[in-house]
Amino acid sequence: MIPEERPDGPDSGEESARLQPAGSVRKGCDPLAQTPRGRLQSRRAQVHQQINKELRMRTGAENLYRATSNAWVRETVALELSYVNSSLQLLKEELEELNGSAEADRPEGEGVTVPMIPLGLKETKELDWSTPLRELISGHFGEDSASYEAEIRELEDLRQAIRTPSRGEAGLELLMAYYNQLCFLDARFVTPTRSLGLLFQWYDSLTGVPAQQRALAFEKGSVLFNIGALYTQIGARQDRSCPEGTRLAIEAFQRAAGAFSLLRENFSRAPSPDMSPASLSMLEQLMTAQAQECIFEGLLLPSPEAPQGCLAQLRLAQEAAQVAAEYRLAHQSMAQPPVRDYVPFAWTTLVRVKAEFFSALAHYHAAAALCDSSPAEADCPAPPQAILGLPPTSGPPGAAPPQEQEGRRMLAGGRTGRVPTLSRAGKAHLKRAILGQEEALRLHAMGRALRSVDLLQAVLARALRHSLARYSELEREDDFLEATEAPGVPPKTQQKPEIRAPSFSRVKVTDIFHRLGPLSVFSAKNCWRLVGPVRVTRGEAGFGLTLRGDAPVLIAAVIPGGPAEAAGLREGDYIVSLNGRPCKWWKHAEVVAQLRGAGAEGVSLQTVTLLPRAGPPSTGDPQPALGALRRGQKECGQEPPAPAPAGPRPLLGWSCKAKRGKSRGGLLPRP
Repeated sequence: MIPEERPDGPDSGEESARLQPAGSVRKGCDPLAQTPRGRLQSRRAQVHQQINKELRMRTGAENLYRATSNAWVRETVALELSYVNSSLQLLKEELEELNGSAEADRPEGEGVTVPMIPLGLKETKELDWSTPLRELISGHFGEDSASYEAEIRELEDLRQAIRTPSRGEAGLELLMAYYNQLCFLDARFVTPTRSLGLLFQWYDSLTGVPAQQRALAFEKGSVLFNIGALYTQIGARQDRSCPEGTRLAIEAFQRAAGAFSLLRENFSRAPSPDMSPASLSMLEQLMTAQAQECIFEGLLLPSPEAPQGCLAQLRLAQEAAQVAAEYRLAHQSMAQPPVRDYVPFAWTTLVRVKAEFFSALAHYHAAAALCDSSPAEADCPAPPQAILGLPPTSGPPGAAPPQEQEGRRMLAGGRTGRVPTLSRAGKAHLKRAILGQEEALRLHAMGRALRSVDLLQAVLARALRHSLARYSELEREDDFLEATEAPGVPPKTQQKPEIRAPSFSRVKVTDIFHRLGPLSVFSAKNCWRLVGPVRVTRGEAGFGLTLRGDAPVLIAAVIPGGPAEAAGLREGDYIVSLNGRPCKWWKHAEVVAQLRGAGAEGVSLQTVTLLPRAGPPSTGDPQPALGALRRGQKECGQEPPAPAPAGPRPLLGWSCKAKRGKSRGGLLPRP
């Protein structure tokens, strides 16, 4: 399905009211802008070009090596191949460092937060739309292709702009606007047996290797991938030290996960590794984990409505354990072949660091819940030690727990001071917290890319200092090594991230090639024959026909022996011109009003008759089909009506595999 079209009336305005004035076309950001992300993306584009050059050189050298039998030539080619492979390895290592760089998307604001993993955009080359579109417009639609130069130029400018979108809402709107236009193009110009004939080339976001396909679905899938990647960059840049920034980061990562999920479900035959089902599943899980991390960070922010005391610490422990569980799932997906062969090592290391870090945080907050619990909290129906899986401190079942602190101490062991069981359990959790934070610091030091991220090291070191300070405050009831082994904190969250697809409906677009007519009739999937213009006069019972529907109006019935039948009109024809004025977009009431206002001379009508799908478009007129519409328009001094903005349905134009099965081109338009 595609974004909704709205028919226009006969006096809706001129073509210039629809097309944007010169210089007002949406623009991308300056690719040479001296911003951290701009410099990073520019360098990634250069590396992509160099990788493509080296790959072509390697292909040529391999072909020469196989074709020649000269020993000296084979030796020279083998030496050259070793140099090319070394250069490729260096370029891929540089691209991996660029993909793993966290400095370009450091969070805004002064708060110290853990860095996130953003995804770089896919690069593409310029594309010439004019040749195939002109051939289709003149050959299939029977229109003068020269009159559509403005529309073709507008489409080319829009595609050029999406190559360098700004890193914000304006960039998202730009990508979504182009995606919606691709849905229109898919519905109008593409058939299951014929493509546009263009070769779409996009560079893999992770490996830099170019991939090519002639299917428009590949272009749509690559744009949707960039929408998800841009959401990751927006989420990584948010200032998560305030509630609003945390909310925006959660929303961005949920939208990114939704974009990758939508792409995975509808694009089963990926020509590049970054769009394979395994990679998209990994990215979806990674974005879900990052959204869960933002939810946890939101709980740490001071709020008057937030719960206090032991139960608050217990909730933080379970939320941190949930974040660690999500990152462990992300690490498992990264470690599976073939994803592990091209995912950046910095990503894998950072995900492991975060899994250890948040697992340690869960034990830290569990220790705080145990050590700071009050008598009322310990004797409540769900005390901290029961939720964490520790032995209860009360007597046998049915025994009334003492209400006084001294009675609780006597049941726990008869000592003075803190309750020994809770204290030992708290120290055991602190031990695991310290060990986990030390392991996170060790993993951080192993990665060359992560060592340069001072912000991450500061967060890890600060958490370790807090754990050590908290442990030193506990009473030395037992030696550290004699502390019991703390069980794992059960993961639980009160706010699970939602995988939300990008909201295409908020970007209103109009079909650039709106003048060709409604998509229900005037598309490459249909063939038709032009009839007329014919003169129809009013008889005693009217014109002798029944009309139905809007844009275009359908001749539902023709009265035998009436004026319409005498003029050659047939049931099932569509009225496309009335008295020389194109009316493909007119509503039923507007056409009826024009017919009722006709005088004794009658009206001049042009219609189209749909042909069977196998038949080629034909016409009795020497001009191409529907070409007379342009002549009638010029004779009457009329311009085609201006379209209204597209409706609220930004439909993606893909079929679900569950309904239609796997398709050769992927991403097929819905009926």
